[in-house]
Amino acid sequence: MEIIKKIRKSKFFKLFSNLYILTSLVFFIWIFFIDSNSILVNLKLKKEINELNERKLLLEKQIEIDKKIISNLKNPDSLEKYAREELYMKKDNEDIYIIEFKE
Repeated sequence: MEIIKKIRKSKFFKLFSNLYILTSLVFFIWIFFIDSNSILVNLKLKKEINELNERKLLLEKQIEIDKKIISNLKNPDSLEKYAREELYMKKDNEDIYIIEFKE
């Protein structure tokens, strides 16, 4: 019995036996961890949004590079140069030798 009396007199017990404190505690636990719109879910979604924005910027840069390549390929001489260097195409009477250097 003395243990129960000591527990009831403790500040911890008085604090958590208050109905308002208990309700508030349950509410905050619900909001932070359990709800579908919880803080944890929002943080995860913000991280994903930032990653997607970075990917978008990289893809926009790649699009600009590709547009420059396409505009250069409108010239027949540069089109032939691109086909030879990048796609290893050749004319019928030519031979291609690919030399690779080890670094």
